[in-house]
Amino acid sequence: MVFSSNPLSLSVTDPLFDSWLRQNGYPEVLEQRPNSITPITITTTTTATDASTTAKRGFFTSLYSTIYILISLFATNPFSKLTNDDLATPTPPWQSGFIGDHESYSFPVSASQAQLRVQENVKRYARNYAWLLVIVFSCSLYQMPWAAAGLVFALALWEIFKLCSEIWGLDQYPTIQQTIIRVAQCVAAVILIYSKVQMALFWALSLNYAGMILHAGFRTLSRAKQASRGRSR
Repeated sequence: MVFSSNPLSLSVTDPLFDSWLRQNGYPEVLEQRPNSITPITITTTTTATDASTTAKRGFFTSLYSTIYILISLFATNPFSKLTNDDLATPTPPWQSGFIGDHESYSFPVSASQAQLRVQENVKRYARNYAWLLVIVFSCSLYQMPWAAAGLVFALALWEIFKLCSEIWGLDQYPTIQQTIIRVAQCVAAVILIYSKVQMALFWALSLNYAGMILHAGFRTLSRAKQASRGRSR
């Protein structure tokens, strides 16, 4: 080929162009594309009765569209585009990156835009959401002292078992070692259930998931800062 392929060429199909924009850090272009916005057209008339009916239809249409967008937020799989590299990257800044300002938030105009925001923002702020989960879970344990005590006791039980296993040389007796491990697992499970650690974990996961979906859905997409790549040799 005499000329190298141009990713912005009109001959490139929409799926390939969307993939190129995602891979090169231009999600804001995808968000502003006309095909992601479905305009609602309403025919107006001159009579007062028809105008009132049209206004009511417009209100219910707008309400239905808002509810549909909110439902689509929670129906989206936020981890579908998440990779191990996203979790290995440094944590984005909290104030300037994760929180932003009032101009960094807007209501999505369509379900496709809401889904795009959720998937791209979860990729970008995966480590922030992970830290928030740890914080929310710690707060849940603080509000439930029995759960915190049960979790600490279960961890201490495992540490005692590991220490005794090394002292008694249970590695030479695999059958006895596996039996003690199963007994220790049952005891730890009973302690965790009795102290309601699962409830603290459930509330932490629920609150963090809801907050993640709402933040990612209302957080507008912007150009991601990336290291420059050498394209010429």
